Amino acid sequence: MTGTISGAKTHRTAEEIGRTEIGPRPLPELGTQKAAVDLSTVDSTLPNGLRVIAVRRATVPMVEIRLRVPFADPAASSAGSPHSAQAELLANTVLTGTAARTRVEIDTELALVGGELDSVVDPERLSFTGNALASGLGTVLDVLADVLTNASYPADELERERARLVERISIARSQPSVIAREALQKVLYGDHPYAKEMPEADEVATVTREDVVALHGKALLPRGSVFVVVGDIDPAEAVAQIGEALGAWQGDGEAVQLPPLPPVNGGDVLFVHRAGAVQSQIRLAAQAIPRTDERYPALQLANLVYGGFFSSRLVENIREDKGYTYSARSHPEFTVHGATLLVDADTASEVTAAALLETRYELARLGLVPPSESEVDVARRYAIGTLLTSTSSQSGLASFLVNLVGLGLGLDWLVAHPQRLQAVTPEQVAAAALEFFAPGNFTGVLVGDAEQLTPKLRALGGVSFQ
Repeated sequence: MTGTISGAKTHRTAEEIGRTEIGPRPLPELGTQKAAVDLSTVDSTLPNGLRVIAVRRATVPMVEIRLRVPFADPAASSAGSPHSAQAELLANTVLTGTAARTRVEIDTELALVGGELDSVVDPERLSFTGNALASGLGTVLDVLADVLTNASYPADELERERARLVERISIARSQPSVIAREALQKVLYGDHPYAKEMPEADEVATVTREDVVALHGKALLPRGSVFVVVGDIDPAEAVAQIGEALGAWQGDGEAVQLPPLPPVNGGDVLFVHRAGAVQSQIRLAAQAIPRTDERYPALQLANLVYGGFFSSRLVENIREDKGYTYSARSHPEFTVHGATLLVDADTASEVTAAALLETRYELARLGLVPPSESEVDVARRYAIGTLLTSTSSQSGLASFLVNLVGLGLGLDWLVAHPQRLQAVTPEQVAAAALEFFAPGNFTGVLVGDAEQLTPKLRALGGVSFQ
């Protein structure tokens, strides 16, 4: 609403606010990037083999907890293995009851301290995520300890969750993004367990309660696992409290780590037919390097320049300039054994071949026309800013830290990384671009309708058809 009080406007438009009588208001200079604050932390290993990392961040009177349990298939092969289906059902039912608590009692007890617990699984790990008021940490630990040592997997809860999981898997497998992801993982890793991110619905349907209980006993182990707590705590006291609460969690052996992945070799993009599709999914991948490699900071900035944020070359080309896609991006994906570079774009069928051509063109251009000093500086500011922003909250820091620890890194890497990014030169970014973004390094998949796409893709080349 616009009105006047004593002849003055009570409301100004955004255009009016942004301008003066002599023209647009100048933008202020960007401030200096702030370094990460010093963090009080304790890193200890309990007698049962569980590593505990406690970090004080007293921004709010809360705590965030993360438990990472390596949970790979001990058979080291996804072919015919029931592990994926059993692990999914375990993650969906481990919090549904114990010998001492029902599902409702677990939820109620956590709610009384402003808390919650959740669990998810993937081919690498079983993860527990939780939070509560700082004063409720003991309650969360007590519930978690009960779940880890006495989960009962009630038959009615398991039956209900199994039916829901079968339905969710069936629906997910009809989604283009899931079809593309599964096809890409198969191309990259074949029968390696990492390629099987989702079990088949019929595999889940055959899992019994006895299967889940047995998996819990042999695979949900403290030795090799990591517990992270971040919040308004005294780190030493928190470690002692966790040790007392989780000391009864025992088990023979060590949690199973994912076996090494095969290297990603460049090659043709595999075409996957999806009849009647009006959109196509382009998914490319290449071998990358882990965060421990001294070249990683330069690679991180090269990736941002290519397609890692909205101001990147790829987005400017196929989204802003040509309108081929609403969303395009490139990003690294890390496992305990290494890393890959991924490029994702969804396009309308009629421009799919052109979008693939421009995506490859930008890969080549990154190496042949190296990023300018200005491009590197913008990417650097974005990288440092997003790192500091994403880890400024208790939740963000806890999640980032538990993932770092799973990759063999720690809080010291996080604290020092802005300085590593600051030291990267444009020449180092150019070298990383030339080494890692060459089009020949990449392989991948393209999901779409064969009737519409095949002629143009054959003419383009570099695409294989089943």
